[in-house]
Amino acid sequence: MRSLCYCVCSSSYLWITCVHINSLSFFTLTDRPETARWLTQEEKDLAIARIKAERVGTTEVLDKMDWKKLLRGISSPVVWATAICYGLNNITVQGLAFFAPTIVRTIYPDKTTVMQQLYTVPPYVVGGFFTLMLPLLSWRFDRRQIFLIATTPLVIIGFSMFLGTDNANARYGACFLLTSSLFAVGPIANSQVSANVVTDTARSSAIGLNGKHCSQTTPLNNSRQRANRYAVMAGNIGGLISTWSYLPHDGPDYHIGNGLNLAVTCTIFLVTIATLLWMKWDNKRREARHVEEELAGMSEQEIRDLDWKHPAFRWKP
Repeated sequence: MRSLCYCVCSSSYLWITCVHINSLSFFTLTDRPETARWLTQEEKDLAIARIKAERVGTTEVLDKMDWKKLLRGISSPVVWATAICYGLNNITVQGLAFFAPTIVRTIYPDKTTVMQQLYTVPPYVVGGFFTLMLPLLSWRFDRRQIFLIATTPLVIIGFSMFLGTDNANARYGACFLLTSSLFAVGPIANSQVSANVVTDTARSSAIGLNGKHCSQTTPLNNSRQRANRYAVMAGNIGGLISTWSYLPHDGPDYHIGNGLNLAVTCTIFLVTIATLLWMKWDNKRREARHVEEELAGMSEQEIRDLDWKHPAFRWKP
């Protein structure tokens, strides 16, 4: 009964917190620089100029919905690679979220249910810290791919510890290694996807496929939702797989679940490294292209629709 009350209270607190955050976001978030109430006119003009400067082949800060741009976003190699890694990462992230109490119970089987629940809290506190710190560092250095790569070694070590030892303290310590890296992949992956397409419409198709339909009168909100859809769709597929990762017949050591998570993390490590190498190779290849010759005879709209296929575009690792 105490455990049930604890879970109900925790869920209620989380729900109330989310409602407050969403209510605050409704009044503070803006859909474009012109509507940002906290910016002066000079700051708005500077924001618009920066957006235009970083978008190759575009003249609009807020572009209209365009199916060609949508397809450009979906077909981007970097978007595909990042979405795959995000989906694989979600197998581990959501598996840990679903089964953290089960994992802790295998480590401390003699503890009460309430204590087992409480033992799941410290790893999440550590995870929350690194979820803020790693994206902050990636923003500070304007590098995302290297941080995606850096999130995998500790996770590989953590699941190797789960598979290789029965020591309770070592396995509990492995939980901290997992949470220190796993949760930061989501925001960094979405940032990487957004940084490697040009237009809002292409970005809208790149980041996910789970938003609701928006009115065409709010195109930036519409494109921002579509921007997260592709990667988030891949993440949700990973979440579906994660529900089958820790099966009852596999307990108490869960070799299948831990082995699956170790395998997907190793895959992420290899894919992120391969993507980084490909981005650098393709940027060098693009340096040899003749921009004026390739764009000769194309209309302004056709040039805008090129997005990442524009010869002057460069991948941002």
